[in-house]
Amino acid sequence: MKKALVLGASGGMGFSIVNELIARGVEVTAFARTKSKLESLFGDVPNLHFFAGDIFEVEDIKRAAKDVDVIFQSANIPYPEWEEKLELFMKNIILAAKDCGAKLACVDNIYAYGRSAGEKVNENFPKNPHTQKGRVRLNVENLIKQSEVDALIAHFPDFYGPNAQNTLLHYTLDSVVKGKRALYVGDQNIRREFIFTPDGAKAIVNLAFDERSYGQNWNIPAYGTISGKKIIAILRELTGYEKGVSTVSKNMIKFLGLFNRFMREVVEMFYLNEEPVVLDGSKYEQMFDEVPRTSYQEGLRRTIEYMRKQ
Repeated sequence: MKKALVLGASGGMGFSIVNELIARGVEVTAFARTKSKLESLFGDVPNLHFFAGDIFEVEDIKRAAKDVDVIFQSANIPYPEWEEKLELFMKNIILAAKDCGAKLACVDNIYAYGRSAGEKVNENFPKNPHTQKGRVRLNVENLIKQSEVDALIAHFPDFYGPNAQNTLLHYTLDSVVKGKRALYVGDQNIRREFIFTPDGAKAIVNLAFDERSYGQNWNIPAYGTISGKKIIAILRELTGYEKGVSTVSKNMIKFLGLFNRFMREVVEMFYLNEEPVVLDGSKYEQMFDEVPRTSYQEGLRRTIEYMRKQ
């Protein structure tokens, strides 16, 4: 891979994918809605080009993808738009990849798996989503598989890391960094996975460099599971934070959903805070020896350091 296009480059995982590719000497086009946001995130970096475009305009994607070897799809849209628009922009990406002769490396979540009943989930685990968002994600996955494009799909747990702002943990971290009273979504005693975005970026870039990866799904687990209480304990150690951290329950989100459409959408996925889906990375490890894993202590330290610089 000599040239790559990263869609959603101003988002959490896209930001880390761009940095990982640049570190490996790949010429990168970073695609986002506004050029100024890209400039503020990356500055003046050799081998990095900015493209301000709209993922709902297939010609924008085609122009950005000209002569690239791989398109990394890490763009996303707000929950309330998923049912109507997620498949639409994925069709645009597939068309652009086909037109330009590029391979496709897709960032995906765990929603299509549905409930896991406490099992560790590998790539052969049946996808039986019980939520509307899970069904939409599965439809998108099927679109990719039914296309003529060489594609790989990487499933990740919830993100945290530098510039990963639209995440559950970010709401907690942001308040801690600002010295405000913080909130934690879900039972603080339940252990679940959160992947450090630079680790996820390294994993999907490793996959994209290997021809054997295409035409397959890959599960990328985090550095084990961790409880909210442990996360908060680490944050206190790293920052000296002394304020209380309140729990956001499902009933609280339901109440907020009476006034906020986004919160109504969040309720549907709250099961992941009650019955966490934990990924099995054995398949990845068979090819690459080990999944990139940064400890929560180190990952949170680096995330807080980045947030303070901003």
